[in-house]
Amino acid sequence: MEFAILGPLGVYEQDRFYAPTAPKQRQLLALLLLNANRVVSTSTCIEELWEDNPPNTALSTLQSYILQLRHLLKKVPQIGSLQAARRILETRGGGYLFAARGHELDVDVFGDLVRDGRAALGKDDIRASRLLGRALTMWQGAALSDVTAGPILRTHLAGLEENRISVQEQRIDADLRLGRHHDLLGELSALTTQYPTHENLHAQFMLALYRSGRRIQALGVVQQLRKVLHDELGLEPSPRMRHLHQAILACDPILDAPAQPDKLLSLDLVASTSHGGRGRRAIGQPYPVTDLAAFAGRAMDD
Repeated sequence: MEFAILGPLGVYEQDRFYAPTAPKQRQLLALLLLNANRVVSTSTCIEELWEDNPPNTALSTLQSYILQLRHLLKKVPQIGSLQAARRILETRGGGYLFAARGHELDVDVFGDLVRDGRAALGKDDIRASRLLGRALTMWQGAALSDVTAGPILRTHLAGLEENRISVQEQRIDADLRLGRHHDLLGELSALTTQYPTHENLHAQFMLALYRSGRRIQALGVVQQLRKVLHDELGLEPSPRMRHLHQAILACDPILDAPAQPDKLLSLDLVASTSHGGRGRRAIGQPYPVTDLAAFAGRAMDD
């Protein structure tokens, strides 16, 4: 049995699909699944379903939705009874708890793969790329793409999408260190079109183009980014983007594909080295593209 969040909402058992059809029930099930194994208070459920304008019958209507969800779960052969459905969708502590084992919820499987993939970054990039790539295949379109989201779901969904993009960036970083720049061009072209102000994706695209012998196009990427940032936000590219731009103009050898693509050779920063200092990054953060030596997988001379 599988519960799907990373795409259309649903409950799957083998080849059969189960999901409520009523919009409010779908919204409630989505909220409970996103908070699986945690109690969601009745007040939180009501806020999600009706925001600031709940009806006088909100509590009884919510209880009716819970009962209907239990009847839906009862139809799943692995559950099979209303009593078993109550053990999965529990009434507890002034709210409701949806009990799901980790391998049953796609977002939990995604999280496990991401954790293991991130742990391998910079140490075993082949493993990191494979695990992060597998994590991304868990997504079947936008999360809860067929659910109308209220204020609480919208917050959850924004966090999920931000995490997905972060994972994709980290997988691309690993692939760049592995010398797979040619394979990334189509993906990065699409991503920079989708996220026209996202500096790190543009920097990754610039490096992939440069390593593919397309230096002029790489320089064009930063020009387009500068125009969009100026026109839409009144901003200029960050100093780190400008350092990358200058490195491409100078054909800096640090940008070349690493001779040992399976190893991360240095964590020095182009920016800090150029100013006589040594950069630091917070523990637990991914290697950003702006850490050019690490990103390029090459050592720099001090």
